[in-house]
Amino acid sequence: QVQLVESGGGLVQAGGSLSLSCEASGVGFGIDAMGWYRQAPGKQRELVAMITRIGIRNYADSVKDRFSISKDSAWRTVYLQMNNLKREDTGVYYCYGDIRNPPYTSARPRWGQGTQVTVSS
Repeated sequence: QVQLVESGGGLVQAGGSLSLSCEASGVGFGIDAMGWYRQAPGKQRELVAMITRIGIRNYADSVKDRFSISKDSAWRTVYLQMNNLKREDTGVYYCYGDIRNPPYTSARPRWGQGTQVTVSS
């Protein structure tokens, strides 16, 4: 069973920075893409940033030039560096992965438990 375990998040003032990380754990799986979604109270879950196995990055327009997604060389952990945070960045951030388990099968979505990010004014 593949698990996505998030860390980071918390409370920060507007203009500050936070970083999130997400580690995929398990045995015998492959990853096509990993990234982050967020959900604010009363709103739908939305894509924040995604990175593919070959390093292609995709960002929501609202976070471009402020957030940066990266991955480790083992392709098991992704990081989200969030700078110049705004109140509207507040929400629960969920790690997402397109996981092939076993690795020769089609990718299926996996989600982490979520971590709270709160930006105060």
